[in-house]
Order: sequence, then C-alpha cells, then structure tokens
Amino acid sequence: MTDKRVFDSKRFLAHVTQSPGVYRMLDARGEILYVGKAGNLKKRLTSYFRKTGQSPKTRAMLAHLTSIEVSVTHTETEALLLENNLIKAQRPRYNVVLRDDKSYPYIRIETGMRFPRLSVYRGPQRSGSRYFGPYPSAHAARETVVLLQKLFRLRPCNDAFFRNRTRPCLQYQIQRCTAPCVNLISQDDYAEEVQHAILFLEGRTREVMDAMVQRMEAASSAQNYELAVRYRDQIASLRRTAERQHVDSARGDCDVIAASSRAGLHCVAVMLVRGGHSLGSRAFFPKTVGETSAQEVLAAFLPQYYLGRDIPREILVSEKFTDAALLAETVASQSGHRVAIRRPLRGEGVKLLRLARANALQSLNLRLAMDAGLRERYEALREILNLDQLPARLECFDVSHTMGEGTVASCVVFNTEGPAKAQYRRFNIEGVAPGDDYGAMHQALIRRYTRLKKGEGEIPDVLLIDGGKGQLHAAEKVLEELQVEGVTLVAVAKGPGRRPGLEQLFLSGRGAPLILPPDSPALHLIQQIRDEAHRFAIAGHRLRRARARRTSVLESVAGLGPKRRQLLLKQFGGLQGITRAGVEDLTSVRGIGRELAVQIYALFHDNH
Repeated sequence: MTDKRVFDSKRFLAHVTQSPGVYRMLDARGEILYVGKAGNLKKRLTSYFRKTGQSPKTRAMLAHLTSIEVSVTHTETEALLLENNLIKAQRPRYNVVLRDDKSYPYIRIETGMRFPRLSVYRGPQRSGSRYFGPYPSAHAARETVVLLQKLFRLRPCNDAFFRNRTRPCLQYQIQRCTAPCVNLISQDDYAEEVQHAILFLEGRTREVMDAMVQRMEAASSAQNYELAVRYRDQIASLRRTAERQHVDSARGDCDVIAASSRAGLHCVAVMLVRGGHSLGSRAFFPKTVGETSAQEVLAAFLPQYYLGRDIPREILVSEKFTDAALLAETVASQSGHRVAIRRPLRGEGVKLLRLARANALQSLNLRLAMDAGLRERYEALREILNLDQLPARLECFDVSHTMGEGTVASCVVFNTEGPAKAQYRRFNIEGVAPGDDYGAMHQALIRRYTRLKKGEGEIPDVLLIDGGKGQLHAAEKVLEELQVEGVTLVAVAKGPGRRPGLEQLFLSGRGAPLILPPDSPALHLIQQIRDEAHRFAIAGHRLRRARARRTSVLESVAGLGPKRRQLLLKQFGGLQGITRAGVEDLTSVRGIGRELAVQIYALFHDNH
C-alpha cells in the first residue's frame, strides 16, 4: 500500500531556522531524495515551494517528498563540507553525483636511494621521493614512464628485483635501463640522468636539451661518436616530446574544467596543466536525474571533486556558478594557499577552455556512440576490477596446438567500440617443448610487451589470459621482467565441466578465485573476449599446421625425394616420430642409407 502523506510545507517553513546548514529531503520510505546546503536555510527551502518557476526535475522530486531534515552549522563553509560528505555517502537520487572519486596517480622518483627508482605511484606522499602529477589516469602516467625510460633510461624495477640481479634484465637489452643493478653505469652518471628526468618533469625541457648539447659536443670532441649519436637522438626525442606536450601556458599549474551535455548525458572534462605541460584530460560522467544544465552539473561536480584533494592555485571553469567564491575559500583553507576559480573571457585561458571543451565533447560523443549493451559490460568490468575509469583497451592471449604441433599464440584487442581486429596479432611459437603451454604463453607475452615497452603500440588497461593459476604466474613473470606496471592481470579458467558461466577469475595478488554470477555483464564481456582469442588462436594454428604439411622440412634434405619422404612419414607416424628417431632407426626404412640417415638426424638435432 502506497503512503499518501502530503508534506505540510507551510507548517515546516514557519519553524525552520535562518541559520546556515544542510537539508535532506526524504520520501515515504525514509530514503534521501536530495541533499543541499544554504547560507540561510529558511530562505533556500522557501524557494522550493513557490507556485511558479519550478523546474520539471524539482516538481518530480517534490511529488515524492514527505519530510525534510536539517542540520545547522556555524558557517556556510561547514555546510558545504557536510553537504559534500553526505552526497558521497548517501548518493541521493536527485543530486548530481560524481561516480568516480579515486585518487590520481603520480610519477615518483625515489631520490633517497643510491640508484633512484622511477615508478607510477598512488597514496600518501612521503619524504625521500619527488612526486610529479597528478596524472589524469594510470594510462597517462604509464605512458609518461615509458617515455622517461626511453629518454633517460632510469630503472623502473622494485627493490627486491633490483637487489637480486646478477646480470642485466630485458630492460637493458631493449635500451630502457642502464643496468645500475650490475654496475654498468656509475652512480654519478646515473644521478645526472635522474636530474635531467626531474627537470623534464618540472617542464624545464630547454635546460635538459642545453645540457645534452654540451655532452654531445664533448663526446664528439673526444671522438666518441657512438655516444654523441645517442645524445643527438635524445635531443631530437626531447624536442618532439616538448612540442607535443606544450600548451603554451605561462600560468604554471592550473586545472581547466569544462562541461558538455547531449541527449541527457553529461560529461565533465578535467584537463591538468603542470609546469606549462598538459598531462592529459580525464572525463567524468556524473549521475543526474531529469533536465540538468551544464552550470548545475559543474556547481555540483566541483565540491565533490576538489574537497579532500590536492588543488592547484588556479581553476578555470567553462560555466559561472553562484558558489564559486565559497568553494574557493573552502578549498584554500584546506590546501594552505589561495585558490582562484574563474571563467576567463579572453586571452590564454579561453584557449585552454576551448581545448577542455573539445575533450569533453569528444568523450561525450564516444560514450554516446558506444553500444549501450557494450557500455554496460565495460562499466560492470570496471566495477569488479576496481578500475579508475572504463577500460579503454583490453587484450586477451590464448595458445593453440595439436599434440604440441604448430603452436600458435593469439592476442586479440578490444577497445570501447568492441573488437579492434586490425590490431590482432599472432605469434608462431618456436623453441618451446611440445605441449608446454606455460612456456608458449611466456614467449608470446615477452615478444608482445617487449615491443610495447619500446613504444611500438599501446599498453592495455586489462590483460586477460586464457587459463588458470599457472598461466597467471607465467604472465606475472613477464610483466615483472619487463617492469610493466599498472596493468590489471586476470586469468580466465574454465569452471567444472568446462561449462560456460562457471568460469573462475584469478587476479594478481588475490588468493581465492573470483566467481561471477552467470548473468553478470562483466562475465559476458570476458567470455566474449576469451572466445574471440580462442577462435583466433585456433585459426592461426590450423593455418600453420596446413602450411607445415604442405611444405615439410624434409624437403631441405638433398637426395630425399617425395617417395622416400612418404615412406619415412608413414613408418614413423608423422614428423614428430621422425624427430625422435635415431640414425639406426632411420636406416631401417627402405631406400635410406646411413649417410642420408645422418643428414636427416642432423636436421633435427644439430642445435641440441
């Protein structure tokens, strides 16, 4: 039975205080419909019950209203803080709610160490390290670390890995580290590279290039031309990077925030500028109900986003809103420095806002273009894996062979539009024992992610491996060896009876497998990607096996014609049997003399 109680607004308003505070509008079940704050509670709440000027959204909310609770505060600033906490905790239906409130990643250089480490970092900032950022996403931070490794070759490995090396790892072989773990660089030279990396992250690229030019000229004068060429290439890379990242900002550090709305969906783009460099943009899609203007979205978004977060001295916004001064005062008291929130009308600030608006509109259009069912699956996956944002790129690996023959590993790629078939890759596995799926997976991942660490492609947000704990450990070893950070790794094992819907998900750092309900949209996405990787691997394996059977390696043996090849294959049951046969076994075949048998044996055993 529905509760038909009607809220007596006249009686309530006759007794409500004029003090600052927070109000909570509740429905008949006691659930919070809306949380708001006011410098004068009586004046603000009276405005809801005027006969004219109400928006459709307000009328819909008041239709469910049965009571209002108020909390008086000393100041409007206290009210703003309380309102923000209640919205985050209760997530009321009619408030604009920021769904993603995760901390931003930073780049950390652990300067207190003998050979400082370079890494992506989240968490409290401690002494003994330099922190640069924040970056709008883990993906943006990872890309910057890859760039820094290419330019300055600082070690990314953790201390345990670093201390236990007796020879250089793959990072050294692909020229992404100088191998300080085995003393292939002096502490002084390494410290110089660290200083250059810090200057670069501070936006002082010109100073780094000037120092590089001096070192190039010194190396050239000493006739060390190989080193001079390396400095020349470094300078060229630095110049290209500076041109790509520079946004011509004389402001130093600022955030640029723009809102865009279309078809009932709202996007807020936050562009981070630090030291005159754009660190990228992050898109948020606040939850709203009914018609909500861009101004309302920004006014609700900014307190939820900034309260309790590191704040630059200047925030540029695309819309004016009434509480801008109050918010600036509140965040300034928390950060310990003045904060200006303003909407520029001319000059450089307008250019920055134009760029932020373009980012917001682009993100909004991509979200709207994304199939609704696919978006639901991506959102569900984001939640179960606790990701910052919707994963923009997922990769899945599978291995296929027949009794160890023609082993092929597949890599399929999904982006926000679904399968990205042009980016699929296959790997013909060589030098691995027949049937060694772990070794095959290790080889495929090494080959794939070595290329990505060199900058030949994009590192995914999520890496799926078809298999269980063994395949998970094989993938973990590769990511550790190549020092690939920030990738969420998941092994997808078939459940009992290999029945769909009973899959077990093994995640790095988690002991027990994660089992999702059969109707989970996230599970459906994982199954789709896993099945696509399986299909692509099988197709590659069959193609390789067919080629091998059309062109046998036995054709390379001089004097071994088609008839004798057929006799060999028939007597030993195929090529695998021939590889295991000894010289005496081979000579037992009609027409195969000892000299020919030795050649055939050597074909398969000279490299062992």
